[in-house]
Amino acid sequence: MKSGRTQAPGFSSYQLARLYLKSRPRCFKMPGAVSCALVPIRSYCMAWYAYCIIEQQAFQNGTRARRPFPVENLNGINGHQVFGYPSGDFAVIVSEYDRGGPLDQRAILDHARVVSECFRNTTVLPFRFGTVFDNDEALRRAVRANRRAFLATVSRLRGKAEMHLKLLVKDGSLREALLDVELPMTTGSEYLTKLREKASKQRERQTRARALSVQVHKLFNPLEADVCCKKVDSGGMLIDIAHLIDGSSVQKYQSRYNTAARQLKDVELAISGPWPPYHFMPGKLRSA
Repeated sequence: MKSGRTQAPGFSSYQLARLYLKSRPRCFKMPGAVSCALVPIRSYCMAWYAYCIIEQQAFQNGTRARRPFPVENLNGINGHQVFGYPSGDFAVIVSEYDRGGPLDQRAILDHARVVSECFRNTTVLPFRFGTVFDNDEALRRAVRANRRAFLATVSRLRGKAEMHLKLLVKDGSLREALLDVELPMTTGSEYLTKLREKASKQRERQTRARALSVQVHKLFNPLEADVCCKKVDSGGMLIDIAHLIDGSSVQKYQSRYNTAARQLKDVELAISGPWPPYHFMPGKLRSA
């Protein structure tokens, strides 16, 4: 069994890219709105690229701004200065964005880096990568329309962090269940037989993954969990588990690794975190 390691912020570029690519669907996806500009801190018309939402007073040591404020020593996508755009109790962390500009692998890294830097100071609600507001009014309207969801989510995630566990299962008993079943091109009894065989193997994998995730849940005792499972080219099964925990219990969580490593047989276990709570965002948000 491989030894585990814990990666705290700041994260390597590789880890940030992998984490953010994996968790993009669970982050906030906010619809844009209409036009008009409120506080023109730029002399020409550009869109806002959004990274996350933060609580103003927690982020600024008790103060509350009424106008966009620069976040010191923090640049975002394409090297643009990062700002906090205030909206009531919240501030949206943004930078200027020229529509049509590249949103490539480097942009993914920049997005995740900005979110992780904000996470050092306060609770963050990450936006989905590529969230852009056409103007100030679009940003303000979207925040107003979803204020209740933001308040509830901040309340639930305040002081929380996300930990990751990766379990690579190489149990010989799973060898048959991990074999692919090729469905024939023809129809009829042969096709139905192969289809049933394929479904049976999928159920067997799911049953083993579910049993392991329950065992892991009892060992680490998280507040919430998000689990996914897939086959890997090496012939094993990878179970990727995200746990939501209290930020004050990170060391206790990490110390449980050795116990888990002893109890989980035929499993390679790796641990990382704490991360921003990418996997524990709410579902759909309202349009403005």
